[in-house]
Amino acid sequence: MTLDPTFVSNLLLVLTGFGGAFLAALWISLIVWTYRDIRTRARDPLVQTLATLLVAVLNLPGILVYLILRPPRTLEEDYQKTLEEEALLQALEDLPLCPGCERRVKDDWQVCPNCHTKLKKSCENCNRLMELPWNICPYCGTPAAGMRRDAATSVDEALRDLKLAGEDEDNAGGR
Repeated sequence: MTLDPTFVSNLLLVLTGFGGAFLAALWISLIVWTYRDIRTRARDPLVQTLATLLVAVLNLPGILVYLILRPPRTLEEDYQKTLEEEALLQALEDLPLCPGCERRVKDDWQVCPNCHTKLKKSCENCNRLMELPWNICPYCGTPAAGMRRDAATSVDEALRDLKLAGEDEDNAGGR
């Protein structure tokens, strides 16, 4: 069986046409992919244009150079990382500092484990933690130890003590 030279020539022409069309489609798709990829990684229009032109002019070597030089993270990934860092920093800033050693302490600690500074005091009535400057427990209303209870109560107690002292004198004098 002999092959007709015109048939072989036509077959090679068709295969070359398909190969050329495939390479052209590959080249265009690489240009489009590069443009879309660099837009997700950089805001600068000049960088976007240069990356796209690099692939358009150099084709496969251009895509290799682009893959080496492109930013490692997308803008969205950078934004998410920034949000995570800000959330971590905010969580650290929310922790109170020990007034003695300036180290981070937790809200429910009564004493700093590093310098032994007293951070909070307990209510005598309900045993809940109170800030040191508080004179009254905000949870049960009990005055803190060593604090005046109330001005009216103090006056009433003083008058009662005076009356009791006066009655004691009267009882002692009547004997």
